[in-house]
Amino acid sequence: MKEVTIPNVVSVLSSVFDPEVGINIVDLGLIYDIAINGLNVRIVMTMTTPACPMGPYLTQAAERAMRTQLPAVGSFQADIVWEPEWNPAMMSLEARRQMGWRA
Repeated sequence: MKEVTIPNVVSVLSSVFDPEVGINIVDLGLIYDIAINGLNVRIVMTMTTPACPMGPYLTQAAERAMRTQLPAVGSFQADIVWEPEWNPAMMSLEARRQMGWRA
């Protein structure tokens, strides 16, 4: 069984894709912080815009992925914040390539 560690949580979150753009939430730059306390995980994330309707979907998808791929997790909390405001510069090089943008 995988341990509850930052790298393992990042790996799990990398399997959660924004259905509108087809890029995972880590590479999109939506994950701002990950905190682990024992077996409990809290993430701080944002959306590309405050009007983005994907917030509930993405937080639920993140929890489902956590429960499936990292079953040792106790509680899981996903907080959505708006500061700092997301911008495309937060995307990984791979995400930019997937969007067809120059790196």
